[in-house]
Amino acid sequence: MGFQGCAISDTDLHEAENYLSEWIADKHYGEMDYMHKHGTKRSRPDELAPGTCRIISVRMEYFPPAAKDAWGVLEDNTAAYISRYALGRDYHKLMRNRLQKLAKKIEAFAGDFKFRVFVDSAPVLEKAIAEKAGLGWIGKHTNLINKNAGSWFFLGEIYVDIPLPIDKKSQNHCGDCTACIETCPTQAILSPFKLDARRCISYLTIEHKGPIPKEFRKAMGNRIYGCDDCQLVCPWNRFSKDTEEQDFKIRHSLDDVSLLALLAWDEETFLKNMEGSAIRRIGYECWQRNIIVALGNAKPTSTIIEALQAKLTEANDYIAEHIQWSLEQLRQ
Repeated sequence: MGFQGCAISDTDLHEAENYLSEWIADKHYGEMDYMHKHGTKRSRPDELAPGTCRIISVRMEYFPPAAKDAWGVLEDNTAAYISRYALGRDYHKLMRNRLQKLAKKIEAFAGDFKFRVFVDSAPVLEKAIAEKAGLGWIGKHTNLINKNAGSWFFLGEIYVDIPLPIDKKSQNHCGDCTACIETCPTQAILSPFKLDARRCISYLTIEHKGPIPKEFRKAMGNRIYGCDDCQLVCPWNRFSKDTEEQDFKIRHSLDDVSLLALLAWDEETFLKNMEGSAIRRIGYECWQRNIIVALGNAKPTSTIIEALQAKLTEANDYIAEHIQWSLEQLRQ
């Protein structure tokens, strides 16, 4: 099926439920109301899919081969940095289809059974489930890490009502390492295993729909969609492997493209080029917002200033405020 890992867990997630409850109480979810509006369905699989007694958890590697060096892009303030998972096509449909096929194969072997397939499509504690199944451990940055494959992979689940044998939970191998905490541009990792999404650049550039808080704009650098810093410094990613999936191959040279080139896209171009991409869901306005902030962090040039001034003539108040901020930075 193209998965690089598959393991099975039971449905007891009480430890993860306690962690989630505390995280929600601390308001660390920001505007992601979906993290709490489903009550305990996220941590009690049987409430989401009645009859569920086992969860099949899979992982699929996504790091695109031949991608331009991530640190090199981050150091070039005229370039746009896009999270490595979003350089190709959106993974949701691909993984859902594969999981459906896997479920059908199980059905052909075991007979009729109830199942539901999930790929970020419902209230599911995918990382806690994958850790319990043995696909890896949740690192200090709150991403899942696999001992033999690092962390550049997607997760998916099949909830089933058949009592399959379960696998052993992964042990944590982070040790004393705090590289992810130290490298986070906005100090979003408050302490080991504790992330404040409201400070996270991935959250700010993707989930957050309002103005980018001024306190985080400089720290964003040239990151216009997501942030990989905590994974880039993780020593376990020396074991990661490039994907072989054609859908995850780089599109539109998004691993090596200038901020000005992306600023020049009109909405029609954005929608066309981002068709089938995870990036499309943030919408053109947030896309422009992120690029404009990144340009404010670039080395000042007359070309950048003129491009922003031209954009200002047609901007609404929301975008105009970000342009004005960026122009102020460039003129300092």
